[in-house]
Amino acid sequence: MPVKIDSSVELYRKLPSVDELQRSRELMALAAKEGQTAVTGAARTVLASLREEIAAGRLDGNGLDLALSGLGDAVARQVRQALKYSLRTVINASGVILHTNLGRAPLPASALAHIGEIAAGYSNLELDLETGDRGKRDVHVDRLFRKLLDESAGADVLARAAEPRISTIVVNNNAAAVLLALNTLADQGEVIVSRGELVEIGGSFRIPDVMSKSNAILREVGTTNRTRIGDYERAINEKTRLLLRVHRSNFQITGFTEQPQIEELVALARKRNIPLVEDLGSGALFDLRSVGVNGEPSVLDSLRQGVDVVAYSGDKLLGGPQAGMLSGRSDLIARMRSNSLFRALRADKLTYAALEATLLAYVKGEHSAIPAVRMMRLSKDEIGRRAEAVANKLQSPRLTVEVSDGESVIGGGAAPSATLPTALLAITREGLSADEFSARLRASDPPIIARVEDGRVLLDLRTVFPEQDDIIAQSLKQVAEN
Repeated sequence: MPVKIDSSVELYRKLPSVDELQRSRELMALAAKEGQTAVTGAARTVLASLREEIAAGRLDGNGLDLALSGLGDAVARQVRQALKYSLRTVINASGVILHTNLGRAPLPASALAHIGEIAAGYSNLELDLETGDRGKRDVHVDRLFRKLLDESAGADVLARAAEPRISTIVVNNNAAAVLLALNTLADQGEVIVSRGELVEIGGSFRIPDVMSKSNAILREVGTTNRTRIGDYERAINEKTRLLLRVHRSNFQITGFTEQPQIEELVALARKRNIPLVEDLGSGALFDLRSVGVNGEPSVLDSLRQGVDVVAYSGDKLLGGPQAGMLSGRSDLIARMRSNSLFRALRADKLTYAALEATLLAYVKGEHSAIPAVRMMRLSKDEIGRRAEAVANKLQSPRLTVEVSDGESVIGGGAAPSATLPTALLAITREGLSADEFSARLRASDPPIIARVEDGRVLLDLRTVFPEQDDIIAQSLKQVAEN
């Protein structure tokens, strides 16, 4: 039972007013540094907390005197808490390369430099420097996408084309890209899609909901596990505006299944003169087979096979900023560009700066400059040597450390069944459960995000930048010693 030595009224009388507290030399100096508004708000918060403690009977006279002696420090702590950033850097030791909760793909150094350059001043975002006329913001990356997608399609195709065969526009994410494509090409018309592709992506966003918002009419064909090309053909009628293929990038259907080949859908689209749009989701610009991942088509694969328009993300397998791209037939992309919805969904100058730098790395063949791609290419032996080096720095009787075999995943709704062999730091701490240990790592500065399995904390250095290895070792020591 709490003991009340003084009456509540007497304790309340001991509390200074906000104005009185702010006139102290300590808080006047703090206000000069952090601003009067922040200090006033912090003082009110601290005094309100003390009033709550008194009302609950948790403070007697001695306790209150002790609290009042440290009132200036309490206000300073509250100011720091109120003014610190909520969005913080964390160390991703989960082994999930494209971790949606952790911001997906880290940006290349060149992208960070270009963002800084463009953000610090003015730019030619929508100005044609040659003519002085107003320009289009998507030209800054469309030229690079053409090098990667159009020129790669083959010289014979380009020779027959009166204009570039492939164009690309950028919006703020892939859901927006799909929305724009459907609204432009199928407003008030039917879109045929397999029931097995009516996926739900992160945050409870569902393909049928996106389609409804686009004013397109969903026409489901086939069953959850089996859809044939004949199902599409029988569903085509005078209201059909589009065939839609949605890549099942965040789940798999196994067993008794069937799905039309992309070549069959392309042939049907050509035969009936209906555009074929593919929502690839992740959208790689490099061959994933080079890192041992099969069955995940690249953007170029789809375009080469004859898909009219491909929608994909910028911050997943591409390894750039959050963005949604639409690449495909120039005439269809031109229609989407002229849709008033495009302006509402457009990306800003910082996205274009980051995307341009990322694409330049692809054009120059500097794949290792893109962190997500570099992480995918790390070998188990490379990761193992780093894990052993960290383990050797953790000499504590309270820690049990083992380097063991494990698996990394790509994440971000890409290649759901694909895993990459890795080496894991498996750690237990005496006196702490694995969940408690993991929570303390999250409370570190910077926070460290790990996995918990079988009563152990697992750290996968595949997703940790090499310069962060020493930070991890130091944080683990602190958790062991405290």
